[in-house]
Amino acid sequence: MTSRFTELSIDCYNPERLAAFWCEVFGFTVLDRDEDTIEIGSWEPNVEDVRARQMPVTLVFARVPEGKTVKNRLHLDVSPIDTSTKDEVQRLIALGAGRVDVGQGPDRGWEVLADPEGNEFCVLRSLAPGEFEG
Repeated sequence: MTSRFTELSIDCYNPERLAAFWCEVFGFTVLDRDEDTIEIGSWEPNVEDVRARQMPVTLVFARVPEGKTVKNRLHLDVSPIDTSTKDEVQRLIALGAGRVDVGQGPDRGWEVLADPEGNEFCVLRSLAPGEFEG
């Protein structure tokens, strides 16, 4: 027996705002919504595909009354696929992300940003052709 990782749920104050931000980051679409939650993803989940193999997870933004108060214990890492890390960081900042210092130090190979509600995430090395040495 086994389980599948199907959704990552993120508590937030404004699900609409965060879903819109992350849809722009990943090129996702809204899959489902109700008054307090919005699910976004790159595909329409169905039981047959999930049972057959591990599929890409969806993100679910759930409304909570309080805002973020401490550093995340879990965060997303993103890797640009068609631009440099520097250019992707600038794009994400234009979408509403902000730079964050979580003690990462100056000699890191990634950038730490926060989404519009302050949830930290990392922008890793670029996987764009000509950028990735691997």
